[in-house]
Amino acid sequence: MPLNVPKNLPAVDLLKKEHIFVMDSLRASHQDIRPLRVLALNLMPLKITTETDLIRLLSNTPLQIELEFMKIKGHTPKNTPIEHLREFYKDFDRLADSCYDGLIVTGAPVEQLPFTQVAYWEELAGILDWARKHVTSTFYICWAAQAALYRFYGVPKYDLPGKCSGVFSHTLHQPHLPIFRGFDQEFYVPHSRYTEIRREDIAANEDLTLLSESPEAGVYMVMSRGGREFYITGHSEYAPDTLDKEYQRDRQKGLNVPQPRNYYRNNNPSHPPLVRWKAHANLLFTNWLNYYVYQETPYRIEDIRHLTEIAAPL
Repeated sequence: MPLNVPKNLPAVDLLKKEHIFVMDSLRASHQDIRPLRVLALNLMPLKITTETDLIRLLSNTPLQIELEFMKIKGHTPKNTPIEHLREFYKDFDRLADSCYDGLIVTGAPVEQLPFTQVAYWEELAGILDWARKHVTSTFYICWAAQAALYRFYGVPKYDLPGKCSGVFSHTLHQPHLPIFRGFDQEFYVPHSRYTEIRREDIAANEDLTLLSESPEAGVYMVMSRGGREFYITGHSEYAPDTLDKEYQRDRQKGLNVPQPRNYYRNNNPSHPPLVRWKAHANLLFTNWLNYYVYQETPYRIEDIRHLTEIAAPL
């Protein structure tokens, strides 16, 4: 099945050129099934780019998905046309009474600020709390993972001596879990961040399970509530050229940032990136949707409010 997205969303035309089947809401309305309702809180500055990255991965599944986008009401992005936001994004106020099968919360370029000093922290904290009662499974990415771990479990973040940027090898701690179905023993993930969470803080909390980490990049994936929440510190959704664009942008700003590691062929920025994370990224999102959203969410979506932990099949 294809992904059902709002008609005229710019990502649709871009992905059709990649031969990715995306169905608009008009055509999807004639299919006699209940689609999964997935909500994305997009905190990234380049929202259209992030939309495209997420849709590319969410569409690689036999499930029909109805995707909506939410924005922070108290923050106006500088890099996305206001017309785009008005047409395709909703404020939390309009969604608070709804339930969703899945929620994705992206990273944000605020990680060097203390959480409580982020301008929209109170609004975000309310959304995180809401998700625990209105969403079957939530997927937190990069800064959002740090923010949610801090909000729910008091896990701190730590400044790194320099930016962690590159593509790093990761290992599995519980390879039998459905989230890892089809994974190799080692797999690659892009990272782009100035802060980290530490394994000792995860290990100290019995409600958190460390699922994957990297010798170079540290903690990668943490799970809680039996799979109702996943915390991902990397950017599996990144397009092949995203790290390069970030690197060139930061250099133009005069920032002293390292070259992304293990990224360019022959470690030469004049060469194209060596892409080796796409297979893992597709498996990650497909497994999450299948085992922790589709197989666990109730048919009556309002019954999500009565879920406790979920127990995906082994």
